[in-house]
Amino acid sequence: MTRVTFISADGERRQEVDAPAGSVLLDIAQAAGQPLEGTCEGQMACSTCHVVVDAEDFARLPRASEDEEDMLDLAAAATRTSRLSCQIIIDDKMDRLTVRIPGEFNNMQGM
Repeated sequence: MTRVTFISADGERRQEVDAPAGSVLLDIAQAAGQPLEGTCEGQMACSTCHVVVDAEDFARLPRASEDEEDMLDLAAAATRTSRLSCQIIIDDKMDRLTVRIPGEFNNMQGM
């Protein structure tokens, strides 16, 4: 199990949940009631599941694919540690993961 901490866009609210290895971060976030749409259902055709990963945790994640990087280039409020939560698979080697939910997003499917 990995302890996932979600931080709200305003930084005020924190929610911690346990995520089993092999689960997708987007699914964990949605089950926890986090405001991530995931409009394209993990097909990397939108950026509505964009999260900002804590810098320390970001370094432990597998590198983003070129397709994910391309989609993140279009994401609102993207940062150096942004990822698409639909592309983060919880690994049993992770003991924790902290992500911030951005305050805005772009749905690239609607464009």
